[in-house]
Amino acid sequence: MKKTIRRTFRVSKYVIYKETLVDYKEHFWSFLGAFFGIGLIAFLQSHYLLQEENVFLIGSFGASSVLIYGAIQSPLAQPRNLVGGHVLSALVGVTVYQIVPDILWLSAPLAVAFSIVLMQYTKTLHPPGGATALIAVTSTGKIPELGYWYVISPVLSGCIILLLVALVFNNMTKNRSYPAHSRFKRLLKKKHEHKLKNH
Repeated sequence: MKKTIRRTFRVSKYVIYKETLVDYKEHFWSFLGAFFGIGLIAFLQSHYLLQEENVFLIGSFGASSVLIYGAIQSPLAQPRNLVGGHVLSALVGVTVYQIVPDILWLSAPLAVAFSIVLMQYTKTLHPPGGATALIAVTSTGKIPELGYWYVISPVLSGCIILLLVALVFNNMTKNRSYPAHSRFKRLLKKKHEHKLKNH
């Protein structure tokens, strides 16, 4: 028992130590990625959508930004999870809203619970997806009127913008590599080697 407690304490100490290390370069790229990702979506919403159609930036994108710009090696931050998690959760949220639109105490937990299970089943678990499903059933105004268009825009279109920005800013230095999938890393390495040969 004492060994287990000591080991748990050592592991906890190490995790806390690692989490509190300050890497200014990492923070700089995380800041830039999040700033440009969310900024681009907000800019498009502010300048290119009519006031009555002004829905392009949803709250769950903020949570996604924490993962895809700040925790880029996390399995939950990978492109499949980002896009798949949001899109599937949006589908679930809209479907639940269509079936039980006026019973919030039932529609809200159903939307979140079904979205979690669907993400688990499809290996696209992305925590902000739960918020995307919840937004579909709890929002008032424009979002409920969108119906299944909500899945395309703002959800899918926003995810694609966040992902494109992540692919740029998360691969700006040799210390950052996104996505974490080995096949993509090999592709980037080949391109880099090819450029070096040509120069």
